[in-house]
Amino acid sequence: MATLDLRLQARSHVPALADLPHLREAAIATWRGRMINEHSSARVFEGLATQLADAGAEDLAHEVRGFADEERRHGVLCGAVVEALGGEAVAESPDGEPYPRHEDAGSPLEAALRNMLSICCLSETVAVSLIGAERLEMPEGELRDLLTRIYADEVGHSRFGWRTLARLAPTLDAGTKERLGDYLVVAFAHLVEHELGHLPVASRPPPEGVAYGLCNGAEARTLFFETVERVIVPGLEVHGIPARRAWIRATSSASPS
Repeated sequence: MATLDLRLQARSHVPALADLPHLREAAIATWRGRMINEHSSARVFEGLATQLADAGAEDLAHEVRGFADEERRHGVLCGAVVEALGGEAVAESPDGEPYPRHEDAGSPLEAALRNMLSICCLSETVAVSLIGAERLEMPEGELRDLLTRIYADEVGHSRFGWRTLARLAPTLDAGTKERLGDYLVVAFAHLVEHELGHLPVASRPPPEGVAYGLCNGAEARTLFFETVERVIVPGLEVHGIPARRAWIRATSSASPS
């Protein structure tokens, strides 16, 4: 564990918020959790950038390094909401799991593609869906403007993954695509575990909670599953990656409830 202290940076971006004292503690916990997750994502993108560079794709690596900077800014913005609510943008941040190198892959590029699919085509696409829905429900104001800045970056991260997959998929042989499909079983299972862990069914904020970005856990879970099944899986299948098979195997014992 390490201490993440974003107080100094966050206090330069504090938004004006609605005065909802009965929701303040729940909102602080929500945005502090987001602060940790967003800031921690920078490490993941830095790992992907290194992998892409090692695979000879320096142009892609350069773009991904910019994503790492954006995730750190997202952490600061989320910390600014914590400060606006009367909390402090400081927290104990877990070290996280070692970045997966996938040394069993057929090539350095295949190893990088595994992580790119997991990060950009899966996680970031889900983030776009969930944040987009939250943004639509949130009333106009400084918090919605802040969330829109985060949302716009997440859209860019997701599009990068799909654009890069479209560019590289025609160069991949059938065996590589099959192995990517096999890996997706692990990636989907991890995605389900992570998302459901952050979307508790017990979360049922009152209607005014949308002003702080507090979501209904059951509704968010339904949107998560719909995003995977209607957007991500078909999108991967178009490029010859057996994602539907992987999704079925990964969720054989899971459900949206």
